Amino acid sequence: MALLISYSPPTAYISCSTSSSPSLLKNLKLPRFWPWQKVKIGPLSVSPMGFGTWAWGNQLLWGYQESMDDELQQIFNLAIESGINLFDTADSYGTGNILFLPIRQGNKQVKDNIVIATKFAAYPWRLTPNQFVDACKSSLDRVQLEQIGIGQLHWSTANYAPLQERALWDGLVAMYDKGLVRAVGVSNYGPKQLLKIHDYLKARGVPLCSAQVQFSLLSMGKDQMEIKNICDSLGIRVISYSPLGLGMLTGKYTSSNLPSGPRGLLFRQILPGLEPLLNSLKEIAQKRRKTISQVAINWCISKGTIPIPGVKSIKQAEENLGALGWQLNSDEMLQLEYAALESPRKMVQNIFQTRFMATVAWIFHNIKTSVSQATADGRLMLLERKKILFPT
Repeated sequence: MALLISYSPPTAYISCSTSSSPSLLKNLKLPRFWPWQKVKIGPLSVSPMGFGTWAWGNQLLWGYQESMDDELQQIFNLAIESGINLFDTADSYGTGNILFLPIRQGNKQVKDNIVIATKFAAYPWRLTPNQFVDACKSSLDRVQLEQIGIGQLHWSTANYAPLQERALWDGLVAMYDKGLVRAVGVSNYGPKQLLKIHDYLKARGVPLCSAQVQFSLLSMGKDQMEIKNICDSLGIRVISYSPLGLGMLTGKYTSSNLPSGPRGLLFRQILPGLEPLLNSLKEIAQKRRKTISQVAINWCISKGTIPIPGVKSIKQAEENLGALGWQLNSDEMLQLEYAALESPRKMVQNIFQTRFMATVAWIFHNIKTSVSQATADGRLMLLERKKILFPT
């Protein structure tokens, strides 16, 4: 389906009616956020919130169906019109034309403004830097851009394939040196590996600009805060994925109203212990005339990170956009963080920093050569999405 999009400054509309100046105030246009509220990621200037596209192709966890495509493309247009220019994806997500078609058909101003942050999977058969460069070129072919905004390593293999880890790093260096990416980043790296790759890249003249972390009021443990402190000290921007805890921080679910699929199993374990946190979110949301989701996302923004909530509907996109243009005060931040500490259940740990990934790697090393790479990609994606079911 052909889709044409155009870019206009981010605006929100306020309809007013007064006896003194109705013509001046009616349909007054206000920006979702002001230009000075944009955030730097290395050489890039991005919106204070991005959109994650994990749900734009994943069936197991998010229930993606082709019938959703039209609305997903409308979401993309709404994001652009609202000033969102950061879109996070991965070569294992299967987002395909939902993300790439509108960009290909957009005008030059749209293409120049958009920042695509792509994560490259550490598949077991990607063992050399050139294989990661080829993966980057394939992404560029799909999106038809001259450069990827941020080329990211999807996870570290240090715990189960340390030799491959060096190939990952050299692959990032090669992407950057060849001009295929404007900036480089990592995802799912722990504090120790983050420091190591920063120093390794710095010695080769490549700045590490971003680190994706599972960071939210449900994920503010010791590792997350240590990573945040390291990033702040080194000038690395934290990108917060799952800022709504896969939906648990939206206030839309209860123990008797759970989502379907694997998320329901996780929610059943964690939701009963979230009452202190959800009550605080609700209290602040009512005072602020915001929604619980908007308060939870704004907490991530107020902590100096860039949240990338996922969206599957126009309604969700519009609600998430309401997290922009305002900021929680220090008392509200402390109230939420205290409530989070009082809630006994937290999100499971990052599976990419555990030995479980070694099992995944072993499985794929033993896939018969007759299986196509596309099929293998799909199987790995399924295992990756099931990570929430295998806490260690």
